[in-house]
Amino acid sequence: MNDQPAPSYRPLYQQIKEALLSRIVSGVWPPGTYIPSESALSQEYGVSVGTLRKAVDALANEHVVIRHQGKGTVVATHDSDRSLFQFFHFVRFDGSRSLPVSRVLQRRCRQATLEEAQALEIEEGTVVVHIQRIRVLDDVPALLEDLVVDAKRFPALENEPQTLPNTLYQLYQQKFSQSVAKAEERLLAVVAGQQEQKHLGVEIGSPLLEVRRIARGLQGEALEYRVSRCNTQHHCYLNEL
Repeated sequence: MNDQPAPSYRPLYQQIKEALLSRIVSGVWPPGTYIPSESALSQEYGVSVGTLRKAVDALANEHVVIRHQGKGTVVATHDSDRSLFQFFHFVRFDGSRSLPVSRVLQRRCRQATLEEAQALEIEEGTVVVHIQRIRVLDDVPALLEDLVVDAKRFPALENEPQTLPNTLYQLYQQKFSQSVAKAEERLLAVVAGQQEQKHLGVEIGSPLLEVRRIARGLQGEALEYRVSRCNTQHHCYLNEL
């Protein structure tokens, strides 16, 4: 009796997608770079243009690359606009958006809690960089955020740069070569405690929306764990499916 597991079958376009992704991850095609044309890549890999196009489409659907009609396909970069519209889901009640302004409360290295370690797929007690900040919308403190990243993956982030930008994902990509490709979010109903009373100006016990997010890199690795507690008195969470 053969106890060996049956080999898993992967469609050809999926194999080509992974080959293209490996070149992006390794830095052969850094963010902002136009990759070769589909016809050139199809010849290089010895596949049809249709198969190659399906592989590139899969990368585009995952926001790894962006197609520009008449220009070609470019490796995606993070900027404030992309981060706002792809990853920030709080809007005014009428659906209009405003760019959040961030104010850092603390930034330090410490050991990861069990919850943080599980989210980041690291050992409990691993050194992480913890950033706590307030995010202001329309001149009103709206979100209190605590986020952690593995200190080894983001060396010196506890001190550099001296002033953190409003859009951290852009910093991750430009300074640490860590590109956030997607995020998983879980929403919970919670009540305000002393920290939320102090920083958001709400009464203790007031209802808040808590968003727990795991931001993942190009190969699915966990890059950041973020917990945001949100005052929804003037803004709501919007996710367009």
